[in-house]
Amino acid sequence: MLLNTIELGPENGDLSLPPVVFLHGLFGRARNFGFFQRRIAATRRTLALDLRNHGQSPHGPMDYPSLAADVCETLATHGALPATVVGHSMGGKTAMMLALSFPADVHSLMVVDIAPGEGGFSQSHQLARKLAALPMPDFLDRAGAESWLGQVISEKPVRDLMLMNLELGEKPHWTIGLKDIAASMPAIIGWPDVLPGVHYDGPTLFVAGGRSHYIQPDNYPAMRRLFPHYRLDVIPDAGHWVHAQAPQAFLETLEYFLHVA
Repeated sequence: MLLNTIELGPENGDLSLPPVVFLHGLFGRARNFGFFQRRIAATRRTLALDLRNHGQSPHGPMDYPSLAADVCETLATHGALPATVVGHSMGGKTAMMLALSFPADVHSLMVVDIAPGEGGFSQSHQLARKLAALPMPDFLDRAGAESWLGQVISEKPVRDLMLMNLELGEKPHWTIGLKDIAASMPAIIGWPDVLPGVHYDGPTLFVAGGRSHYIQPDNYPAMRRLFPHYRLDVIPDAGHWVHAQAPQAFLETLEYFLHVA
């Protein structure tokens, strides 16, 4: 499946450097990384992708092998392999599966606040199911959409995130594949079995939010087994949405990783 892609880069950049690819999290889209993509695009070729069922990409059943295959096919079509891949949450699991499945196509890997294993997304599981079951009105403006979403979402930041995935006005509708997402939540929460001996040898940085619980010491053995050269950095003042909650610290971490990887 070919994914919608936002590509930015300098007019006279060094094309010998691997392109930098951004993969968003659940219910997000390529533009979530817009600030960081624009900064990195001053000197490097960059691509931000809408994953399957998100943004302007096609819809369909989801699991991490299929998400990783989508990314690989899309980057190959753009002549953007091997790449440095940066993924947050669901995008981080997709990036890890990409590196494990197609290691020659991943120059280096940065995984943001997610671990290789089952976990995360517990609230999102219920949210996807509730939103999929919520009857869609015949008309929605922004104020009406806020109220409509408020039936199942109490937190304003989450409502704002979901508002980006709604086409408002007459005959409003979801732009994301919400039913496919809801049906695929067990696979999204989960993690595929990885054959013994399969691992990714390239430079790998895990970035955790200091106020998040998505990466725990129990995850370290799997991280070491699958990504033997990994390093873990913690950004203390961030929760799970590391790049949104601590943008300057995240940018500095990203720029340093691109410099050394």
